[in-house]
Amino acid sequence: MNKTEIKKIDLSIYNEKLENGLDVYIIPKNTVNDIYVTFTAKYGSINTEFIPYGETEFYKSPSGIAHFLEHKLFEQKTGDDPFSFFANNGASNNAATNYNKTYYLFSGPDNFKENINYLLNFVQDPYFTDKNVEKEKNIIIQELKLYKDNPFRLGFQKIMFNSFHENPIKIPVIGTEEDIKSITKEDLYKCYNTFYHPSNMILTISGNVEPDEIIEIIKSNQENKKFHDKHEIKIKQYNEPDEVVAEEEIFNMNVSIPNVFIGYKINIEKFIEKISRKQIFYYLNGFLNIKFSSISKFIENLKEKEIINNDIDFMIINAKKHIEIIIQADTFKTKEIIKLIDEEIKINNIDINDFNRKKKSFLSSNLYMSESIYSLNDKISNDLIFDNEVSFDFYKTTDALNFEQFNELINNIDFNNKTTLIINPLDACQNNKD
Repeated sequence: MNKTEIKKIDLSIYNEKLENGLDVYIIPKNTVNDIYVTFTAKYGSINTEFIPYGETEFYKSPSGIAHFLEHKLFEQKTGDDPFSFFANNGASNNAATNYNKTYYLFSGPDNFKENINYLLNFVQDPYFTDKNVEKEKNIIIQELKLYKDNPFRLGFQKIMFNSFHENPIKIPVIGTEEDIKSITKEDLYKCYNTFYHPSNMILTISGNVEPDEIIEIIKSNQENKKFHDKHEIKIKQYNEPDEVVAEEEIFNMNVSIPNVFIGYKINIEKFIEKISRKQIFYYLNGFLNIKFSSISKFIENLKEKEIINNDIDFMIINAKKHIEIIIQADTFKTKEIIKLIDEEIKINNIDINDFNRKKKSFLSSNLYMSESIYSLNDKISNDLIFDNEVSFDFYKTTDALNFEQFNELINNIDFNNKTTLIINPLDACQNNKD
Protein backbone atom coordinates (compact mmCIF):
# COMPACT_ATOMS: atom_id res chain seq x y z
CA MET A 1 0.00 0.00 0.00
CA ASN A 2 1.05 3.55 -0.67
CA LYS A 3 1.17 5.73 2.44
CA THR A 4 0.84 9.52 2.47
CA GLU A 5 1.53 11.42 5.68
CA ILE A 6 0.26 14.91 6.40
CA LYS A 7 2.31 15.70 9.47
CA LYS A 8 0.78 19.10 10.22
CA ILE A 9 -2.55 17.47 11.00
CA ASP A 10 -1.19 14.07 12.08
CA LEU A 11 -3.01 12.22 9.33
CA SER A 12 -1.99 9.15 7.31
CA ILE A 13 -3.74 7.97 4.14
CA TYR A 14 -3.22 4.49 2.72
CA ASN A 15 -4.09 3.66 -0.86
CA GLU A 16 -3.93 0.61 -3.07
CA LYS A 17 -5.45 -0.11 -6.46
CA LEU A 18 -6.40 -3.80 -6.63
CA GLU A 19 -5.84 -5.99 -9.67
CA ASN A 20 -9.47 -5.62 -10.70
CA GLY A 21 -9.07 -1.82 -10.64
CA LEU A 22 -10.85 -1.08 -7.36
CA ASP A 23 -9.35 2.01 -5.69
CA VAL A 24 -9.09 1.45 -1.93
CA TYR A 25 -8.39 4.28 0.52
CA ILE A 26 -7.93 3.79 4.24
CA ILE A 27 -7.70 6.62 6.79
CA PRO A 28 -6.93 5.29 10.28
CA LYS A 29 -8.22 7.55 13.04
CA ASN A 30 -7.66 5.77 16.32
CA THR A 31 -8.91 8.69 18.40
CA VAL A 32 -12.51 7.72 17.58
CA ASN A 33 -14.48 4.60 18.36
CA ASP A 34 -16.27 4.25 15.05
CA ILE A 35 -15.70 3.11 11.46
CA TYR A 36 -17.24 4.70 8.39
CA VAL A 37 -17.20 2.94 5.01
CA THR A 38 -18.38 4.19 1.62
CA PHE A 39 -18.45 2.16 -1.59
CA THR A 40 -18.78 4.66 -4.43
CA ALA A 41 -19.54 4.28 -8.13
CA LYS A 42 -18.40 7.16 -10.34
CA TYR A 43 -21.90 7.27 -11.74
CA GLY A 44 -24.56 9.87 -11.12
CA SER A 45 -27.72 11.25 -12.64
CA ILE A 46 -25.91 13.30 -15.30
CA ASN A 47 -24.42 10.18 -16.94
CA THR A 48 -27.43 9.53 -19.14
CA GLU A 49 -25.84 9.10 -22.61
CA PHE A 50 -22.93 6.70 -22.95
CA ILE A 51 -21.62 3.69 -24.85
CA PRO A 52 -22.66 0.62 -22.81
CA TYR A 53 -20.18 -2.12 -22.02
CA GLY A 54 -19.84 -4.48 -24.98
CA GLU A 55 -21.56 -2.10 -27.43
CA THR A 56 -20.35 0.48 -29.95
CA GLU A 57 -23.19 3.02 -30.20
CA PHE A 58 -24.31 5.69 -27.75
CA TYR A 59 -27.36 4.81 -25.64
CA LYS A 60 -29.62 7.30 -23.87
CA SER A 61 -30.90 5.96 -20.56
CA PRO A 62 -34.10 7.17 -18.86
CA SER A 63 -33.53 10.05 -16.46
CA GLY A 64 -33.37 9.01 -12.81
CA ILE A 65 -32.01 5.56 -13.58
CA ALA A 66 -28.88 5.99 -11.42
CA HIS A 67 -31.14 6.67 -8.42
CA PHE A 68 -33.46 3.80 -9.42
CA LEU A 69 -30.45 1.46 -9.64
CA GLU A 70 -29.35 2.49 -6.16
CA HIS A 71 -32.77 1.45 -4.84
CA LYS A 72 -32.76 -1.89 -6.64
CA LEU A 73 -29.34 -3.02 -5.43
CA PHE A 74 -30.89 -3.44 -1.99
CA GLU A 75 -33.12 -6.17 -3.46
CA GLN A 76 -31.39 -9.49 -2.80
CA LYS A 77 -32.03 -12.73 -4.64
CA THR A 78 -32.06 -14.51 -1.26
CA GLY A 79 -34.72 -12.16 0.04
CA ASP A 80 -32.36 -10.82 2.73
CA ASP A 81 -32.73 -7.19 3.78
CA PRO A 82 -29.42 -5.29 3.98
CA PHE A 83 -30.88 -2.79 6.45
CA SER A 84 -31.79 -5.61 8.84
CA PHE A 85 -28.39 -7.26 8.41
CA PHE A 86 -26.46 -4.12 9.37
CA ALA A 87 -28.84 -3.27 12.22
CA ASN A 88 -28.40 -6.76 13.66
CA ASN A 89 -24.64 -6.34 13.32
CA GLY A 90 -24.51 -3.08 15.26
CA ALA A 91 -24.20 -0.76 12.28
CA SER A 92 -26.32 1.75 10.39
CA ASN A 93 -26.36 1.82 6.60
CA ASN A 94 -27.72 3.86 3.74
CA ALA A 95 -27.09 4.92 0.15
CA ALA A 96 -27.42 8.08 -1.93
CA THR A 97 -27.23 9.30 -5.51
CA ASN A 98 -26.32 12.77 -6.68
CA TYR A 99 -25.36 14.32 -10.00
CA ASN A 100 -21.91 12.73 -10.07
CA LYS A 101 -21.82 9.64 -7.88
CA THR A 102 -23.76 6.86 -6.18
CA TYR A 103 -22.51 5.56 -2.87
CA TYR A 104 -23.40 2.84 -0.38
CA LEU A 105 -22.32 3.16 3.23
CA PHE A 106 -22.33 1.75 6.71
CA SER A 107 -20.96 2.98 10.02
CA GLY A 108 -20.40 1.15 13.26
CA PRO A 109 -17.47 0.08 15.44
CA ASP A 110 -18.19 -3.65 15.64
CA ASN A 111 -18.25 -6.70 13.34
CA PHE A 112 -16.24 -4.89 10.68
CA LYS A 113 -15.22 -7.98 8.69
CA GLU A 114 -18.79 -9.26 8.37
CA ASN A 115 -20.13 -5.80 7.55
CA ILE A 116 -17.65 -4.90 4.85
CA ASN A 117 -17.96 -8.30 3.20
CA TYR A 118 -21.72 -7.91 3.16
CA LEU A 119 -21.51 -4.39 1.71
CA LEU A 120 -19.19 -5.51 -1.10
CA ASN A 121 -21.28 -8.60 -1.80
CA PHE A 122 -24.69 -6.98 -2.06
CA VAL A 123 -23.48 -4.08 -4.23
CA GLN A 124 -21.59 -6.46 -6.53
CA ASP A 125 -24.44 -8.94 -6.95
CA PRO A 126 -27.36 -7.23 -8.74
CA TYR A 127 -30.73 -8.96 -8.96
CA PHE A 128 -33.23 -7.29 -11.28
CA THR A 129 -36.48 -8.88 -12.47
CA ASP A 130 -39.46 -7.52 -14.37
CA LYS A 131 -41.55 -7.92 -11.23
CA ASN A 132 -39.25 -6.19 -8.73
CA VAL A 133 -38.55 -3.34 -11.17
CA GLU A 134 -42.27 -2.67 -11.65
CA LYS A 135 -42.82 -2.74 -7.90
CA GLU A 136 -40.16 -0.08 -7.35
CA LYS A 137 -41.65 2.38 -9.85
CA ASN A 138 -44.61 3.34 -7.68
CA ILE A 139 -42.33 3.79 -4.65
CA ILE A 140 -40.04 6.22 -6.49
CA ILE A 141 -42.95 8.08 -8.13
CA GLN A 142 -44.38 8.70 -4.65
CA GLU A 143 -40.95 10.01 -3.60
CA LEU A 144 -40.97 12.31 -6.64
CA LYS A 145 -44.39 13.69 -5.67
CA LEU A 146 -43.10 14.50 -2.18
CA TYR A 147 -40.26 16.50 -3.76
CA LYS A 148 -42.79 18.48 -5.79
CA ASP A 149 -44.56 19.50 -2.57
CA ASN A 150 -41.33 20.96 -1.18
CA PRO A 151 -40.94 24.59 -2.36
CA PHE A 152 -37.17 24.69 -1.88
CA ARG A 153 -36.56 21.44 -3.81
CA LEU A 154 -39.01 22.44 -6.52
CA GLY A 155 -37.51 25.93 -6.80
CA PHE A 156 -34.00 24.49 -7.06
CA GLN A 157 -35.08 22.03 -9.77
CA LYS A 158 -36.88 24.71 -11.78
CA ILE A 159 -33.86 27.05 -11.62
CA MET A 160 -31.65 24.28 -12.99
CA PHE A 161 -34.18 23.40 -15.69
CA ASN A 162 -34.49 27.05 -16.70
CA SER A 163 -30.71 27.51 -16.78
CA PHE A 164 -29.45 24.58 -18.87
CA HIS A 165 -30.27 23.61 -22.45
CA GLU A 166 -28.34 20.35 -23.02
CA ASN A 167 -26.56 19.42 -19.80
CA PRO A 168 -28.47 16.58 -18.04
CA ILE A 169 -27.89 18.42 -14.76
CA LYS A 170 -31.11 20.25 -15.63
CA ILE A 171 -33.12 17.09 -14.81
CA PRO A 172 -33.72 16.17 -11.13
CA VAL A 173 -31.59 13.31 -9.80
CA ILE A 174 -34.77 11.32 -9.17
CA GLY A 175 -35.83 11.73 -12.83
CA THR A 176 -39.22 12.44 -14.35
CA GLU A 177 -42.35 10.39 -13.82
CA GLU A 178 -42.48 9.45 -17.51
CA ASP A 179 -38.90 8.18 -17.50
CA ILE A 180 -39.29 6.32 -14.20
CA LYS A 181 -42.25 4.42 -15.66
CA SER A 182 -40.19 3.45 -18.72
CA ILE A 183 -37.26 1.82 -16.88
CA THR A 184 -36.74 -1.91 -17.52
CA LYS A 185 -34.47 -4.51 -15.97
CA GLU A 186 -32.48 -4.48 -19.23
CA ASP A 187 -31.84 -0.74 -18.76
CA LEU A 188 -30.65 -1.36 -15.21
CA TYR A 189 -28.25 -4.16 -16.19
CA LYS A 190 -26.89 -2.03 -19.04
CA CYS A 191 -26.09 0.82 -16.66
CA TYR A 192 -24.81 -1.47 -13.93
CA ASN A 193 -22.44 -3.39 -16.23
CA THR A 194 -21.05 -0.14 -17.61
CA PHE A 195 -20.52 1.88 -14.44
CA TYR A 196 -20.27 -0.60 -11.56
CA HIS A 197 -17.07 -2.30 -12.64
CA PRO A 198 -14.48 -2.20 -9.78
CA SER A 199 -12.21 -0.02 -11.94
CA ASN A 200 -14.89 2.71 -11.81
CA MET A 201 -15.42 2.45 -8.05
CA ILE A 202 -13.84 3.72 -4.85
CA LEU A 203 -13.86 1.97 -1.47
CA THR A 204 -13.03 4.28 1.43
CA ILE A 205 -12.64 3.25 5.08
CA SER A 206 -12.05 5.79 7.83
CA GLY A 207 -11.96 5.43 11.58
CA ASN A 208 -10.56 3.06 14.17
CA VAL A 209 -8.98 0.52 11.81
CA GLU A 210 -5.66 -1.20 11.07
CA PRO A 211 -4.81 -0.68 7.37
CA ASP A 212 -2.87 -3.94 6.83
CA GLU A 213 -5.66 -6.00 8.30
CA ILE A 214 -8.33 -4.14 6.32
CA ILE A 215 -6.67 -4.48 2.93
CA GLU A 216 -6.33 -8.26 3.34
CA ILE A 217 -10.06 -8.59 4.08
CA ILE A 218 -10.89 -6.58 0.95
CA LYS A 219 -8.44 -8.46 -1.27
CA SER A 220 -9.79 -11.79 -0.09
CA ASN A 221 -13.34 -10.69 -0.94
CA GLN A 222 -12.46 -9.42 -4.39
CA GLU A 223 -10.21 -12.31 -5.40
CA ASN A 224 -13.15 -14.70 -5.14
CA LYS A 225 -15.23 -12.78 -7.70
CA LYS A 226 -15.20 -12.65 -11.48
CA PHE A 227 -15.69 -9.38 -13.35
CA HIS A 228 -15.74 -8.60 -17.05
CA ASP A 229 -12.69 -6.90 -18.54
CA LYS A 230 -11.90 -3.29 -17.68
CA HIS A 231 -13.14 -0.86 -20.29
CA GLU A 232 -13.01 2.82 -21.08
CA ILE A 233 -16.32 4.50 -20.29
CA LYS A 234 -17.33 6.93 -23.01
CA ILE A 235 -19.91 9.50 -21.90
CA LYS A 236 -21.48 12.01 -24.28
CA GLN A 237 -20.20 15.57 -23.98
CA TYR A 238 -22.63 18.44 -24.45
CA ASN A 239 -22.16 21.79 -26.15
CA GLU A 240 -23.93 23.84 -23.51
CA PRO A 241 -24.46 27.52 -24.42
CA ASP A 242 -23.81 30.27 -21.88
CA GLU A 243 -27.29 31.77 -22.09
CA VAL A 244 -30.05 30.52 -19.81
CA VAL A 245 -33.16 28.83 -21.20
CA ALA A 246 -35.70 31.15 -19.54
CA GLU A 247 -35.05 34.44 -17.78
CA GLU A 248 -38.07 34.38 -15.49
CA GLU A 249 -40.80 32.13 -14.11
CA ILE A 250 -43.56 32.84 -11.61
CA PHE A 251 -46.01 30.32 -10.20
CA ASN A 252 -48.06 29.60 -7.09
CA MET A 253 -47.98 26.85 -4.51
CA ASN A 254 -48.68 26.29 -0.84
CA VAL A 255 -46.22 28.72 0.78
CA SER A 256 -46.93 31.41 3.37
CA ILE A 257 -44.21 33.83 2.18
CA PRO A 258 -43.10 34.18 -1.46
CA ASN A 259 -39.90 32.27 -2.28
CA VAL A 260 -37.38 33.97 -4.56
CA PHE A 261 -34.63 32.10 -6.43
CA ILE A 262 -31.93 33.63 -8.61
CA GLY A 263 -29.67 31.41 -10.71
CA TYR A 264 -26.43 32.75 -12.22
CA LYS A 265 -24.95 30.58 -14.97
CA ILE A 266 -21.20 31.19 -15.27
CA ASN A 267 -18.85 29.80 -17.92
CA ILE A 268 -15.55 28.96 -16.18
CA GLU A 269 -13.68 27.42 -19.14
CA LYS A 270 -11.60 30.52 -19.82
CA PHE A 271 -10.53 30.67 -16.16
CA ILE A 272 -9.53 26.98 -15.86
CA GLU A 273 -6.36 27.65 -17.88
CA LYS A 274 -5.02 29.84 -15.06
CA ILE A 275 -7.02 28.82 -11.99
CA SER A 276 -7.91 25.28 -10.93
CA ARG A 277 -11.55 24.31 -10.52
CA LYS A 278 -10.95 23.82 -6.81
CA GLN A 279 -9.55 27.36 -6.47
CA ILE A 280 -12.51 28.79 -8.40
CA PHE A 281 -14.86 27.17 -5.89
CA TYR A 282 -12.85 28.58 -2.98
CA TYR A 283 -12.89 32.08 -4.45
CA LEU A 284 -16.60 32.04 -5.30
CA ASN A 285 -17.50 30.55 -1.94
CA GLY A 286 -15.50 33.25 -0.19
CA PHE A 287 -17.05 35.97 -2.35
CA LEU A 288 -20.60 34.81 -1.64
CA ASN A 289 -19.93 34.38 2.08
CA ILE A 290 -18.56 37.89 2.43
CA LYS A 291 -21.44 39.32 0.40
CA PHE A 292 -24.42 37.31 1.65
CA SER A 293 -23.63 35.63 4.98
CA SER A 294 -25.74 36.47 8.02
CA ILE A 295 -23.13 38.94 9.32
CA SER A 296 -22.62 40.80 6.04
CA LYS A 297 -23.51 44.50 5.80
CA PHE A 298 -25.79 43.75 2.87
CA ILE A 299 -27.92 41.25 4.82
CA GLU A 300 -28.00 43.50 7.89
CA ASN A 301 -29.29 46.31 5.69
CA LEU A 302 -32.02 44.10 4.20
CA LYS A 303 -33.19 43.16 7.70
CA GLU A 304 -33.15 46.75 8.92
CA LYS A 305 -35.36 47.75 5.98
CA GLU A 306 -37.61 44.73 6.72
CA ILE A 307 -37.11 43.34 3.24
CA ILE A 308 -36.22 39.96 4.79
CA ASN A 309 -36.67 38.51 8.25
CA ASN A 310 -34.37 35.50 7.85
CA ASP A 311 -30.99 34.95 6.23
CA ILE A 312 -30.72 34.12 2.55
CA ASP A 313 -29.28 30.83 1.27
CA PHE A 314 -26.79 30.32 -1.51
CA MET A 315 -25.06 27.37 -3.15
CA ILE A 316 -22.59 26.65 -5.95
CA ILE A 317 -23.27 23.78 -8.37
CA ASN A 318 -20.50 22.22 -10.46
CA ALA A 319 -21.84 21.79 -14.01
CA LYS A 320 -18.65 20.95 -15.96
CA LYS A 321 -17.82 23.97 -18.10
CA HIS A 322 -20.31 26.06 -16.13
CA ILE A 323 -20.93 26.85 -12.49
CA GLU A 324 -24.43 27.64 -11.28
CA ILE A 325 -24.81 30.00 -8.32
CA ILE A 326 -28.26 29.80 -6.73
CA ILE A 327 -29.41 32.42 -4.22
CA GLN A 328 -32.70 31.97 -2.35
CA ALA A 329 -34.70 34.27 -0.08
CA ASP A 330 -38.17 34.46 1.47
CA THR A 331 -39.76 37.91 1.15
CA PHE A 332 -42.90 39.77 0.17
CA LYS A 333 -40.76 42.32 -1.68
CA THR A 334 -39.82 39.94 -4.46
CA LYS A 335 -38.93 42.32 -7.28
CA GLU A 336 -37.00 44.59 -4.96
CA ILE A 337 -34.81 41.85 -3.52
CA ILE A 338 -34.00 40.48 -6.99
CA LYS A 339 -32.85 43.95 -8.02
CA LEU A 340 -30.78 44.47 -4.87
CA ILE A 341 -29.08 41.06 -4.98
CA ASP A 342 -28.31 41.49 -8.67
CA GLU A 343 -26.72 44.87 -8.02
CA GLU A 344 -24.73 43.58 -5.04
CA ILE A 345 -23.28 40.51 -6.74
CA LYS A 346 -21.94 42.65 -9.60
CA ILE A 347 -19.94 44.91 -7.28
CA ASN A 348 -16.53 43.66 -6.18
CA ASN A 349 -15.90 45.85 -3.15
CA ILE A 350 -14.05 43.22 -1.12
CA ASP A 351 -10.75 44.44 0.32
CA ILE A 352 -7.66 42.44 1.19
CA ASN A 353 -8.57 42.31 4.90
CA ASP A 354 -11.92 40.67 4.11
CA PHE A 355 -10.12 38.27 1.79
CA ASN A 356 -7.49 37.27 4.35
CA ARG A 357 -10.10 36.72 7.06
CA LYS A 358 -12.00 34.41 4.74
CA LYS A 359 -8.78 32.63 3.79
CA LYS A 360 -8.11 31.91 7.48
CA SER A 361 -11.66 30.64 7.92
CA PHE A 362 -11.13 28.18 5.03
CA LEU A 363 -8.06 26.80 6.77
CA SER A 364 -9.94 26.58 10.06
CA SER A 365 -12.86 24.74 8.40
CA ASN A 366 -10.50 22.30 6.69
CA LEU A 367 -8.67 21.58 9.93
CA TYR A 368 -12.01 20.97 11.63
CA MET A 369 -12.96 18.64 8.78
CA SER A 370 -9.75 16.68 9.28
CA GLU A 371 -11.07 15.55 12.66
CA SER A 372 -14.22 14.03 11.15
CA ILE A 373 -14.01 10.51 9.73
CA TYR A 374 -17.16 11.23 7.73
CA SER A 375 -15.86 14.42 6.10
CA LEU A 376 -12.46 12.89 5.38
CA ASN A 377 -14.13 9.89 3.79
CA ASP A 378 -16.45 11.92 1.58
CA LYS A 379 -13.63 14.22 0.48
CA ILE A 380 -11.75 11.31 -1.12
CA SER A 381 -14.52 10.33 -3.55
CA ASN A 382 -15.30 13.96 -4.36
CA ASP A 383 -11.64 14.73 -5.08
CA LEU A 384 -11.27 11.68 -7.32
CA ILE A 385 -14.45 12.40 -9.27
CA PHE A 386 -13.80 16.13 -9.84
CA ASP A 387 -9.98 16.41 -9.77
CA ASN A 388 -8.81 12.82 -10.36
CA GLU A 389 -6.50 13.11 -7.37
CA VAL A 390 -6.77 13.25 -3.59
CA SER A 391 -5.29 16.17 -1.67
CA PHE A 392 -5.28 16.73 2.08
CA ASP A 393 -2.57 19.37 2.14
CA PHE A 394 -4.93 22.05 3.44
CA TYR A 395 -2.09 24.47 4.18
CA LYS A 396 -0.75 24.30 0.64
CA THR A 397 -4.22 24.65 -0.90
CA THR A 398 -5.13 27.61 1.28
CA ASP A 399 -1.77 29.34 0.92
CA ALA A 400 -2.11 29.17 -2.87
CA LEU A 401 -5.15 31.46 -2.69
CA ASN A 402 -4.18 35.06 -3.36
CA PHE A 403 -6.00 38.39 -3.55
CA GLU A 404 -4.81 39.29 -7.06
CA GLN A 405 -6.06 36.02 -8.52
CA PHE A 406 -9.33 36.40 -6.62
CA ASN A 407 -9.87 39.86 -8.12
CA GLU A 408 -8.99 38.69 -11.61
CA LEU A 409 -11.63 35.97 -11.39
CA ILE A 410 -14.44 38.01 -9.80
CA ASN A 411 -13.88 41.07 -11.98
CA ASN A 412 -14.12 39.00 -15.16
CA ILE A 413 -17.16 36.89 -14.31
CA ASP A 414 -20.25 37.62 -16.37
CA PHE A 415 -23.20 37.74 -13.97
CA ASN A 416 -25.66 38.69 -16.71
CA ASN A 417 -26.67 35.15 -17.67
CA LYS A 418 -29.27 34.65 -14.98
CA THR A 419 -32.74 33.27 -14.41
CA THR A 420 -35.20 34.20 -11.67
CA LEU A 421 -38.04 32.26 -10.09
CA ILE A 422 -40.78 33.50 -7.77
CA ILE A 423 -43.06 31.10 -5.92
CA ASN A 424 -46.08 33.02 -4.69
CA PRO A 425 -48.63 31.81 -2.11
CA LEU A 426 -51.82 30.23 -3.43
CA ASP A 427 -53.90 33.14 -2.13
CA ALA A 428 -51.92 35.46 -4.41
CA CYS A 429 -53.25 33.42 -7.31
CA GLN A 430 -56.79 33.93 -5.99
CA ASN A 431 -56.18 37.66 -5.51
CA ASN A 432 -54.94 37.93 -9.08
CA LYS A 433 -58.21 36.38 -10.27
CA ASP A 434 -60.15 38.96 -8.29
